[in-house]
Amino acid sequence: MDTVLVDFLESRSENSGNPHMARLVTLLEEFMMGGKRIRPVLTVMGWQAAGGESSDLAAVVRVAASLEMFHAFALIHDDIMDDSDTRRGRPTVHRVLAGERGDDRAERFGMGAAVLLGDLAFAWSDQLLHTANLTAVQSAAVLPLVGEMRTEVMFGQYLDLRATGELTDDVDATLTVNRYKTAKYTVERPLHIGAALAGAGAEALAACSAFALPLGEAFQLRDDLLGVYGDVRDTGKSRLDDLRAGKNTTLVALALRAGDAAQGARLRALIGDPQLDEAGAEEVRALFASTGARDAVERMIDERLRQALRALETAPFTADAVTALKQLAVTATRRNS
Repeated sequence: MDTVLVDFLESRSENSGNPHMARLVTLLEEFMMGGKRIRPVLTVMGWQAAGGESSDLAAVVRVAASLEMFHAFALIHDDIMDDSDTRRGRPTVHRVLAGERGDDRAERFGMGAAVLLGDLAFAWSDQLLHTANLTAVQSAAVLPLVGEMRTEVMFGQYLDLRATGELTDDVDATLTVNRYKTAKYTVERPLHIGAALAGAGAEALAACSAFALPLGEAFQLRDDLLGVYGDVRDTGKSRLDDLRAGKNTTLVALALRAGDAAQGARLRALIGDPQLDEAGAEEVRALFASTGARDAVERMIDERLRQALRALETAPFTADAVTALKQLAVTATRRNS
């Protein structure tokens, strides 16, 4: 898949005949280095689970690469919305572009140019998808799923953006964001798309969902914890960003629900403070511990992992795919980055 992406981007650079386009391609190549590749992997696993034929593997890989290109678009725009400085241990795209300007319009240029680079990644994800040379039957099955995936992640991102800075103890609302922004986008739809490429029917697609949705929620809950407790050397992102932005995660909602008035007031004073330092963050972490919120999130992750693994027991998947999905589920929920 990485070979497909590199070849595609290099062809865009060579055919452009313009040094500015070549620079944008280089930025995108650099940005895409080091990702988890979980969506492409799940696409191939979905295809394998539904008994995909080896003769279709090249097409499946190109579809998987198109999802990774789309993900680059989503992350570039996400970093702009979150005003993030780093991604995967490197400066975010809008910060890199701002640094290239070097005048009083640098920040505005960086954000605007990064939006456009994200838009290019979106457009190129479509081009990559069309290079897979899908049959008419495959296209009819896959394209609606790709459209739904895109709609769902945009809606989830909107819900997340809307909730940021508006702290509440509404745990269900945070889980709704998790479902659209992560569970469906990261796990369910890639599995669906891969399975559809292999001609999966309704039963197999439903089994994909039964596994994917609890696992996707667990994946996001682990992300919430890593955003506060993770080591920047592993995550590549500051563990102050989410707290400074006032992200209304399930972790935060649980702490507000379980805490007393004084604890709630202190959480509201600290979370969302753009000047929050590590000492303030340590106080927030202590409150997460004393209210039981951190332990509660760990239990939620374990519960959802068990639910996902149980779904595999009756899924009409190939044996190799079940083994691979079990391994991925454990890795996705026990990771440190």
